[in-house]
Amino acid sequence: MPCVPPSGAPLSGRTIRLDPVQLADAHDLFAVFSDPGVYAQGYAMGRPHVTPAETERLLETAVAARAEDGTGRTAYTIRLASDGSLGAAGTVVGTTSLGDIDLVREHAHLGWTVYGSTWWGTAVNPEAKLLLLTHAFDDCGFGRVKIQTDVINTRSRAAIQRLGATFEGITRRDIRRADGTWRDSAVHSILVDEWPAVRSGLLARLERWPVPPQAGTVKATAPARAGDARPGLRGDP
Repeated sequence: MPCVPPSGAPLSGRTIRLDPVQLADAHDLFAVFSDPGVYAQGYAMGRPHVTPAETERLLETAVAARAEDGTGRTAYTIRLASDGSLGAAGTVVGTTSLGDIDLVREHAHLGWTVYGSTWWGTAVNPEAKLLLLTHAFDDCGFGRVKIQTDVINTRSRAAIQRLGATFEGITRRDIRRADGTWRDSAVHSILVDEWPAVRSGLLARLERWPVPPQAGTVKATAPARAGDARPGLRGDP
């Protein structure tokens, strides 16, 4: 099966929905990027936003990062799918992306992820990972998905380890932080052969959370491709 870029279609789960980022999302995402808690446990790639204009500029970059052919970076706004204990349906809880698309090598990068601290330790992160990895492996045909984070971001590193990704090593002096220092990146990956076990682990974690009212099976809204017979959580983040 040929590898194809992310579709850019919404991805829907029982707790959250991933919609392609739009500039109109800046107002709601400002609440996430201005949350001091986001920056308190090792997220050093930015500073708390002071005005919505900062969030607008960030989203302008994210929207422009997706090429017409779907390569580049596809950024998503994460919303609650239904009313529940986490908040009202439609509440924006964060953002995430699939990027660094390499169709020849069948590589993608799952990253650029930020959640409001209110939703840490909930079903939001495991379901977002399930939706994105399902799309990457089952819909797009990628063979390797990279997930990396700052070595000082202990919370993020622990979350990646719980996911079941394989630690590959440290890329030193990788990316400049907001304060001008250089970040060392802890690099992890998941291969297509490892994906079934990772998917089973994510599904087991999600079973611990109550099903929101009117919620259904986790699935991706990306259209099925002719000849794709591989199993996945598809149908309709």
